[in-house]
Amino acid sequence: MVTETSQERFRTYNGVFDAFTNRTLFYLESHGHITELSRTLFVGKESNVFTTSHREGDRLVKIYRVQNCDFKQMYRLIIQDPRFKTVRHRPRDVIFTWCQREYTNLLKAKSVGVRVPETFACRNHILVEQLIGDPAPRLKDAIIENPKQCAQDIIENYKKLYCDGGLVHGDLSSFNILYHNQKVWFIDFSQGISVKSDYADEYLRRDLSNIKQFFSKRGLDLNIETMYNSVTKV
Repeated sequence: MVTETSQERFRTYNGVFDAFTNRTLFYLESHGHITELSRTLFVGKESNVFTTSHREGDRLVKIYRVQNCDFKQMYRLIIQDPRFKTVRHRPRDVIFTWCQREYTNLLKAKSVGVRVPETFACRNHILVEQLIGDPAPRLKDAIIENPKQCAQDIIENYKKLYCDGGLVHGDLSSFNILYHNQKVWFIDFSQGISVKSDYADEYLRRDLSNIKQFFSKRGLDLNIETMYNSVTKV
């Protein structure tokens, strides 16, 4: 049972979150995954991202919007993934599955050695994961000392994701890669899709095109077919 003290931890956000979100936050706190939300990191179209202090290090709390997400677009993307074809066409079911898919993808990527944040919990539409850096910059905002080495790091991590994890990121770009201690970290896996999907190849090539475009502005000419072969060939 949630105590008055526990509810007070989220008083700053009263009137911002609905009652269902607050109950989910209380649940995550009561199970030791989070404390009060410390600061807002990002406000996006689908979700809000906050930090929370924790005895084992600061964590990130990603809260998908239940009320105003584009669930129809989410549903269209989810059913392209063979793992989630049975999801019901109801807003709350779709959004919960969307969050669960990101959690599942992060766990799988971590298990095969892809450099991703550690995930701690997923409850309804809220995901709790490791905060990289304080926080680490997205690749688009980072100072990259060695672009060639950075690009190779991305390809090596993507190869693990594809060949060992059986996943395509599906939304990889300089916005969804962190750069910390001269290493890349893949984030934002909600569009990650099984390599068995009919759309996997299309999404992979789109990801690689984004990487090529980013590094071309930094004087590095990457070949998409070469990258594609590096990622997909065992």
